[in-house]
Parts: sequence; C-alpha cells; structure tokens
Amino acid sequence: MYGQNPLLQLKDISVNFGFTEALKSITLDIYSKEIVAIVGDNGVGKSTLIKTISGLIQPTKGRMIFEDKEVNLHSIREANDLGIATVFQGQEFCDNLDVASNLFLGKEMRNKSCHTLNKDAMACEARKALQELTCAIRIHTPIRLLSSGQRQTVALARMLLSNPKLILLDEPTASLSLTQTAETLSYMKRLRSQGRTIILVCHNLPDVFAVATRIVVLRQGKIVGNHDVSETNYVQIIREMTGIEDEEDDTISSSIIDNINENQKLSHKRNALISRSAK
Repeated sequence: MYGQNPLLQLKDISVNFGFTEALKSITLDIYSKEIVAIVGDNGVGKSTLIKTISGLIQPTKGRMIFEDKEVNLHSIREANDLGIATVFQGQEFCDNLDVASNLFLGKEMRNKSCHTLNKDAMACEARKALQELTCAIRIHTPIRLLSSGQRQTVALARMLLSNPKLILLDEPTASLSLTQTAETLSYMKRLRSQGRTIILVCHNLPDVFAVATRIVVLRQGKIVGNHDVSETNYVQIIREMTGIEDEEDDTISSSIIDNINENQKLSHKRNALISRSAK
C-alpha cells in the first residue's frame, strides 16, 4: 500500500482562529483503500482537520495535494467535484420527504424535455446507492420514520451518489445503538473493499480498532501518533491522547486501564455484530 503515491497529502497544514492555533503543522499522507481513524480528546482539532480537507475551512498555511495535484478548496462543492465527500455529524434531512427525495435534495434529476423532476431516474439511482450498502430501507419511506442508524445509512448513501474517491466521516457512530453501530462499521468495511478510502473521526476506541487500518492521534492540534492498527494497542493510543508517558503513573494504571479492559470486552461484542452484519 505504502509503495504507491498517496491519494491525499497534507503538508505543514496550520489553521488559526484569531490567536488560537487549532492545527499546528499537520503533515499526513493518506493512501488508497485505507480507513484512517483520527482520534484525540475534545478540542484537539479533529473536526477542524476534516473541515479543512472538505473545503469548509481554508488553512492558514500549508499545502494539500490530491491525486498528485495541489488543490486550494474554498467550498464543499469544490471538494465534491474533485471526489472528496463528507458526512458530518448530525446530518440534516427534510422529515416531510421520503428517502429518495432526501438523497437528491439540492441535486435533483430532471427530464431534459420539460425540466420536470425525473422521479423514476432518481428512484433507480437511490436503489443502487442503498444496494451498494446492502441496505433494505425502502426508498419511499418518509425520513421521519427512520431510526438514527437508518438515517446514518441514508447519509452514507447520499454521499455515494457522487462516486467519491475519498470519504470523510465525522463521528458516524455517535448516538447509535450497539447494533446500529455494528451496521455502520460494516458499511465502512464494505466501502473499503470496493476500493474507497475513508478518513474517520471517532471518540470510541473499540469502533476504531474494529474498522480502521491506521490510527492517527492528535493532541493540542499536533499529530503525536501515527500507527498501523496491527502494530499498536489501547494503552499506547490513550497514552498519546493524554500525554501520559510514565507506565507507573497511577492515573493510567488504575481507572484508565480498567476502562481499556471494558472497551476490549465491548470490542469483542461489536466485532461479532459486525461479522454478522457483513453476511
């Protein structure tokens, strides 16, 4: 994987809000068919990084290279046109419309002759997008009747309509049940198997270890860790997130280690559900 050219390169990216440095000299390569998890405590710059890659925020300094070309993104639309799609936390829908209508909201397909809505074409494309996720949601179901997990699936399907090369997901499993989370993680693995690349922001380490191929740790706006999942563990990631280095430190040797053990138990349950969802 790392023998190829990166799909995305961030070179010395910094983002300032007034006198506050949200991101400090971020340099990171993202390769095709990876699921890269961005982890860290609240306020360390994870969402700012996603918003910068998506074009929602412009960096104060630094360069972004996508498919070997330097890009300067000024909007989400520009990013979409390049093949970078984002599903933000708390994706909004029109509850009075059905699934198919929400999938094409703002980018409706029209008949060439009379410019009326081509509902048949939209229904066909909506079915294809949901089938790509092996999802059984009916396209004419009103959005207001869907669960949080089903809404997350519709958000993923809407994103797939643009056929993105790079997918950015901001806390996709937040507020989901265990089963709904397993389904969402299963969708991510399926998208990777189809050749797509994912950058994932997530607080939940069991979710991260269940689905990611690489983990990048942010602390105080800087990258302090960058590991293949197979070469790291909960303890190392949490130490990097918290800045605790001493293995004998009571803070991490008691309550945090207990929490790690509970997370590992939860991870086994979640992996079983993911395997079941993938069948």
